[in-house]
Amino acid sequence: MATTYSRETAGKLNAAGRSAIEPHAYRAKLHRLRATIDYDGQASGDDIVLGTLPAGAIFAYGVINPKAGAGGTATIAIGKAGATGKYRAAAIANTAGPALFGLADAAAGDPLASDETVIATIGAASLPNSTDFMVVDLYYSTQG
Repeated sequence: MATTYSRETAGKLNAAGRSAIEPHAYRAKLHRLRATIDYDGQASGDDIVLGTLPAGAIFAYGVINPKAGAGGTATIAIGKAGATGKYRAAAIANTAGPALFGLADAAAGDPLASDETVIATIGAASLPNSTDFMVVDLYYSTQG
């Protein structure tokens, strides 16, 4: 049987199994950035600031958790200015309960060179004007 290595381990493990792998990828600390979005009729094309990922962070995955049916037919992309779908492509989010999201290109990328403001961009329709809301959690790793 052949043995292959992941990008992170290729040529970076010594005979004792110790690692020379970048600390943001091996035994790294996972952090959460939470953003609760109140539905206030935000229009298609509007951006909602979710928070800031720090320099050195690598996106792992996200969880979007809307109230059932509350988002209507609006789509929500999650990313940054100039790349609004960097972490989540535009899609409807109106099913109750948490749903994972994340794009492999973002998760396999290099650590951020500088702080990055993460935004949710509304598309296709406006969010409703209601007392409903959604919670977005972004998980990212930093050096151990």
